[in-house]
Amino acid sequence: MAYEFYKIKILIVEDNKPMLDLTKSILQTFGVAEVITAKDGEEGFREYCLHNPDIVIADWMMKPMDGISLTRRMRNDPRSPNQYTPVILMTGFSEKRRVLEARDAGVTEFLVKPFNARDLYRRIAQVIERPRQFVRSEDFFGPDRRRISKSGQKPYDGPNRRGDDKRIAPEVTEIDFAEREAE
Repeated sequence: MAYEFYKIKILIVEDNKPMLDLTKSILQTFGVAEVITAKDGEEGFREYCLHNPDIVIADWMMKPMDGISLTRRMRNDPRSPNQYTPVILMTGFSEKRRVLEARDAGVTEFLVKPFNARDLYRRIAQVIERPRQFVRSEDFFGPDRRRISKSGQKPYDGPNRRGDDKRIAPEVTEIDFAEREAE
């Protein structure tokens, strides 16, 4: 499906200048006309509040504020212009515990470095085509952490299934991300 990327604003928050420039270049190749950049989470949050982008792409490991802290702040700070903005987190780490930590912080999609243009395109397409409902609880606000099962699979029938959630899986794992990579 072709998208009208010229209509969207994307904020990239990355402390590694070559990676920031590469990501920006890829987005411009896709046709994104407005790409805002920031070198860390603190600057990223200021730019986020100023520009209210449609999507945020952030690196995990930055100082003084990393991508996880930025995501939490975007989701919970009263100054946040849009707590529902999709966040694509870039990282060189793909261990299950890290994927779960990112998910639990409110990250929408996970992008493992090194990545190519197709990988980035797929994450952006995912947030456009399959936006996730948001959930608020005492200790979490962010995209629903459960994923809808793929067609043809048996619906989740284990513990914690709600009556109206017959097609919802309970957790996202690195396997889910790997399967989506293969699609």
